[in-house]
Amino acid sequence: MSTVPNESRKRGKKRYGAGHHNKRSRGSRELEVGMQGILITCNMNERKCTAEAFNLLNEYADKLYGPERLQDCDRSSSEEEEGDEDDADAALKKEVAQLQASTVKQKRRFQALDSGANNVIFIRTQNLEPDKLVHHILSDLHTTKKKKSRVILRMLPVNGTCKAFQEDMEKYLTTFLEPWFKTPNCATYQIAFKARNSSHNKRDEIIKSIAGLVGKLNPKNKVDLTNPELTIIVEVIKAVCCISVVPDYTLYRKYNVQEVVKEDISKPDVTTAKKDTHMTDQKEKQDAVETDQEEKKGHEEEGVNVPETNKEAEEGEGKGE
Repeated sequence: MSTVPNESRKRGKKRYGAGHHNKRSRGSRELEVGMQGILITCNMNERKCTAEAFNLLNEYADKLYGPERLQDCDRSSSEEEEGDEDDADAALKKEVAQLQASTVKQKRRFQALDSGANNVIFIRTQNLEPDKLVHHILSDLHTTKKKKSRVILRMLPVNGTCKAFQEDMEKYLTTFLEPWFKTPNCATYQIAFKARNSSHNKRDEIIKSIAGLVGKLNPKNKVDLTNPELTIIVEVIKAVCCISVVPDYTLYRKYNVQEVVKEDISKPDVTTAKKDTHMTDQKEKQDAVETDQEEKKGHEEEGVNVPETNKEAEEGEGKGE
């Protein structure tokens, strides 16, 4: 009777331990401070978005950096195991080979991780600059107008990450922003801030704080919300702040791959429209004057004296009385 409860308790501890281990392993595949990569937003289909992202990124990365080269550790380890199947150390060698294979996988230039927010995936990058890659993709899509994805919405590069607390962000950005905004460098800029699953940062305070840092780096840096030269992207997800500085943010429709392939609709020229309207009004007035003159001439030919103005009409009426 006493042995059955003890066994159930042991099984419960094992199950609890296994679940705890799985939770820790999933956590290692999440967005963390110190990473670089690309945030990709989608609409209710993260799995298809991830597949499209890999296809799109690999296509353009092959053009910029050449095909990806991986160390072939699996093949060498498997060849050694074939001759040592009966060896007592075969199990140990197999475990070592698996560890080596997982290390190689982590060094691949693109790796999908959990971003910590719905409809957002994070592709971690290795040995490349995510801002230049994303800009190259958007530039080509903007030029060719070829649609290459269905569910991907925006592609936002992440060149730096820090803790998502205002003090940590200010400390990190002081150094991070120097290549673009520190004297003698200067530019017009805007700040694009968004927070997901995070309520401890207030948007207005963060934007004001970042603008103050940029102003300290060089007073010639000016805010331009219409057509800035650079855009400071700040994306907060839970406790991680993702940062990048990008050009052509307005031109490439806020880095939206669906919008950037659409044909540009030229806005009507306000000056030309006003000029055309003014010319039309003048022509109508001139036509009206010519019509009045023709009517007057016609009446004069018939022997009727038509007064030209109201004053002459009143004088005529007075004389008649």
